[in-house]
Amino acid sequence: MFTRSLPRWKSGIHLRNTRGLSTAKPKVLILDPVNLAHEELANLEREAELIPLTSQDRSAFIHDLGAAYSSVSAIYRHFKGTGSINVTGRFDEELVSKLPSSLRFIAHNGAGYDQISVAPCTSRNIQVTNVPSVVDNATADTALFLILGSLRQFNVALANAQAGQFHRGLPLSSDPAGKVLGILGMGGIGRALAKRAKALGMTIQYHNRSRLPEDLEQGAKYVGREELIATSDVLSLNLPLNEATKHSIGAAELKAMKPTSILINTARGPVVDEPALIAALTTGDIAGAGLDVYENEPIIPTELLQHPRAICLPHIGTLSYETQKEMEAFCLRNIRAGLASGKLTTVVPEQKGLW
Repeated sequence: MFTRSLPRWKSGIHLRNTRGLSTAKPKVLILDPVNLAHEELANLEREAELIPLTSQDRSAFIHDLGAAYSSVSAIYRHFKGTGSINVTGRFDEELVSKLPSSLRFIAHNGAGYDQISVAPCTSRNIQVTNVPSVVDNATADTALFLILGSLRQFNVALANAQAGQFHRGLPLSSDPAGKVLGILGMGGIGRALAKRAKALGMTIQYHNRSRLPEDLEQGAKYVGREELIATSDVLSLNLPLNEATKHSIGAAELKAMKPTSILINTARGPVVDEPALIAALTTGDIAGAGLDVYENEPIIPTELLQHPRAICLPHIGTLSYETQKEMEAFCLRNIRAGLASGKLTTVVPEQKGLW
């Protein structure tokens, strides 16, 4: 089911295929290229034997977990849909059950880690890390762009200019100042967005499962989930994807929003029921949407791409040089820390306090 050609290593440091050679170094399976964090990769290579992914599909990968990769201590992988997931598939319960007994660490290069089933990893004493704070600013910048673009209808103006229709038929847009921004999921990204939106004169309210300490609220108002959805002029989704949040924004929630409101999603596509969102835009239940994530990536539905009140980006929230480099470096440093001490510097929330 999952197939691709062999990876091309672009980091400038070519991983040596050292199977069969005796070494005292721990082994790290590198599933995806390290393109930018050259220094951190070199540091790791001095301390560990780096094993490249050579499997062509999921069945071959599972076989190789008991053969070529049978003694690895750590795995590095990337969240990108164009990467190793096309070979391995999700790290679901089936795959985790096949991981070698030597494995202690999985470093996932991404903020969202829904591609990994954490519970079976925990039961096998495998520590999992993501990049919990590295992506905050870049993702918040992207959300702010979508907010401004949607309120000011910059996409319509751009299409107008590209068609040679200077100022013709353009609707009046809305300013951000005085609008209420509702943040559903006030973690690091949500707080970074709140800071930016506040500078534009927006009023901030938010909902979490539990209220933040006052010093982290930055003056934002804590409200219930239903109130947040019903009273926000702009609703920004900053939730992780899990069983509880999948399709948590559906037809009922979209219907409850103001008809003048805008939905922003830079979290994960499946948090929103995509057909329900398309219907809400079509019927005018909401005024617009700014999206960087989609339910079935890399597919973006034509109904969204061509909708004049939807701004669609191709999941580029963290796609800046500085952020991508630090994401790679963060993971590699974390692997080194794990190999040296037996504990990763950071683990995903479900595993905090276990080691």
